[in-house]
Amino acid sequence: MRVFFTGGSGKAGKWAIRYLLEQGHRVLNVDRVPSGLDCSELLIDLCDAGQVIGAMSQFADFHELDEGTGVPRYDAVVHFAAVPRVMIGTDGECFRQNTLSTYNVIEAAVKLGIPKVIFASSETTYGVCFADGEVKPDYVPVDEDHPTVPHDSYAMSKVCNEVTGRSFQARSGADVYGLRINNVIEPHEYAENFPDFMADPATRRRNIFAYIDARDLGHMVDCCLKTDGLGYQVFNVSNDDLSVGITSAEVIDRFYQGVELRREMRPDDTMYANDKAKRMVGFAPKHSWRDVLG
Repeated sequence: MRVFFTGGSGKAGKWAIRYLLEQGHRVLNVDRVPSGLDCSELLIDLCDAGQVIGAMSQFADFHELDEGTGVPRYDAVVHFAAVPRVMIGTDGECFRQNTLSTYNVIEAAVKLGIPKVIFASSETTYGVCFADGEVKPDYVPVDEDHPTVPHDSYAMSKVCNEVTGRSFQARSGADVYGLRINNVIEPHEYAENFPDFMADPATRRRNIFAYIDARDLGHMVDCCLKTDGLGYQVFNVSNDDLSVGITSAEVIDRFYQGVELRREMRPDDTMYANDKAKRMVGFAPKHSWRDVLG
């Protein structure tokens, strides 16, 4: 597939693009800074609607000129570009950039007749991650039906983007899939960070004791590219196990007293349910911190 990918120079985007290239997709990375990846790139400002629709409707690289058939249309847009969290710049600028860029990207895709948009939403939409003080989920494991009541500008932007995606899908009939991505972990971070998570499980409370391996995130994007006809959907994206060394029962006893337990859980079962992604698009995460730390 010919894929217009925004934010491929960031932490999650680099791994996703690598995975998509390995699967044989042709990917254009669209960002403000180069990625260093072996793919075509355009450096633009996604908050400028004219630049976005221009980038999405022009040649991506010299080899496309050789076909002599005009500018090819993209098969899908993957939108990962964003201010990645609060407390990098001001709250208002985080909200502005994240919502405006998403509106511009989805609007351009729909107006150009691109049949699929996959965009990065976030675990923060559930209101736990960046809350002032401790906020517990209404129930565990947290699934896509859990209320999204954000407490911060980043999470607000992601909830707004989900509404934007739903609205464009309703009007256009395109497939628009939102990925509520949990804490992205690169392979080297298991040895660097997870021993501390084992020593103090409370440090993982804001991430609902979950994570997503960057390679498995790339796999999830590919699953969505290969699955058509779902209309508008949101998916939790996480690995199957907890990001701490204690059991799910111990997590509930120590951190979720009084929180409704929706189903029986295996000892290492994630608190951030990924069942919908497995059922609807064939998501099958393969990596775990246990592969590195035992």
